[in-house]
Amino acid sequence: MRYVIVSVVKNKAGDFNNNLRKDIFEKFKAKSSKLPAHFTIKSPFESEDISELESTLSKFTESHSSAPYKIKGYSNFDNRVIFMKVLMSQDGKRIHDELIDSLNEISYIKFDSKDGKDKIFHVTISSKKIQNIFSIIWDYVNQSPCDFDCVFDNICIYKWENNTWVLHSEYNL
Repeated sequence: MRYVIVSVVKNKAGDFNNNLRKDIFEKFKAKSSKLPAHFTIKSPFESEDISELESTLSKFTESHSSAPYKIKGYSNFDNRVIFMKVLMSQDGKRIHDELIDSLNEISYIKFDSKDGKDKIFHVTISSKKIQNIFSIIWDYVNQSPCDFDCVFDNICIYKWENNTWVLHSEYNL
């Protein structure tokens, strides 16, 4: 099975991202992730048994508390990805890095520079074959103010089923 580990962005910031992605799809036919608004903790990986992961996350969330972060403004990865910038708090970064350390103990989870401790925290708006319309989407997105106070308070496992991501389990900090 294919899984991904994320922290779902909820409340006003999550609604804003979900609505903006839908709006961009309707106006420009630019697709985005099939996940709700989120920042990635571990990019997709394969495993037939995730009981060790579930146990690790259960123990981790029992011993860690939530932490604030901000989402402020937009940025991009070349002309491939447009995203909302996540300004992770020191507490949030510490919790994230301790989570990465815990997940590193699991044999089937391997981190790289894009999803390990040194990742660029972001909430994607558009990323599917947008090079030809990047500047149009970039200009459109930048018309909407983006400034939100958020809380890193969940770790979610999604499973790929029937050509979409389905929530498998949520762990609350």
